[in-house]
Amino acid sequence: MSNSITCEWCDAVVEGTDLDTFADAFLTHVRSVHSDFPYPDQAVRNYAEATQRLTGGTERLDTIGAVTVERVTRERIDDWLDFFDHDATAGTPQFGACYCSEPHVLDPNVPPADQPPRTTRENRDTMIALLEQGRSFGYLAYVDAKPAAWVNASLRSEYRQYARGEASDPADADVIGIACFTVAPPYQRHGLAEALLEKVLDDAPARGARWIEAYPMKEELADRGRFRGARAMYDAHGFTPVVTRAFDTVVRRAVSSTPA
Repeated sequence: MSNSITCEWCDAVVEGTDLDTFADAFLTHVRSVHSDFPYPDQAVRNYAEATQRLTGGTERLDTIGAVTVERVTRERIDDWLDFFDHDATAGTPQFGACYCSEPHVLDPNVPPADQPPRTTRENRDTMIALLEQGRSFGYLAYVDAKPAAWVNASLRSEYRQYARGEASDPADADVIGIACFTVAPPYQRHGLAEALLEKVLDDAPARGARWIEAYPMKEELADRGRFRGARAMYDAHGFTPVVTRAFDTVVRRAVSSTPA
């Protein structure tokens, strides 16, 4: 099956006989026609591949059906993959390569632009392994049995981006870090992020952690960092700020034996 796309910047049609040749052709087009494009080659290839893979809907639904929230165990990894392969970032292929791997692999001491580029396959395989091992811990929200949203709520010790090291107080292994919400476009602004957060809070006592932490972006950057969750949502669920940084605020609350 051939692959093709109409370039959104110049309306040229780019084609390839398979995904690899299509990505090569798109990269060649970008470098020859859009020479000021600031992203590295691998990011351009990842973008091209995502345009062919992300087939889910992009229009928000006015109403949605019944919502259930389930932890992503081994038995649900196929649902998780179906969500990220096709629906999670439909309409925004520039984000399609991450598969929520970034908090697990991103070096906080190196600017993102200076870190080695990763392929979509590398990120996908990394997350499969972490989910199988129970090291990446999160939930899917289903709407009428279809995966519609995800939250990554792993221990802070499993995040390279957020771990603070052996001397941290509280200890990384005692903190659940809410790193990312991903809601497919048809289901946005229907309360799925809050439903996922409430599930994290409800299940936290059984996980043995003492604290739950999140990293909402500052208000002036909120549009860029919506995937981290809205500060107002955390405030409403009892989180308080503990550290203000250049781009975000660390908010935290104690794990409670009483559901939020």
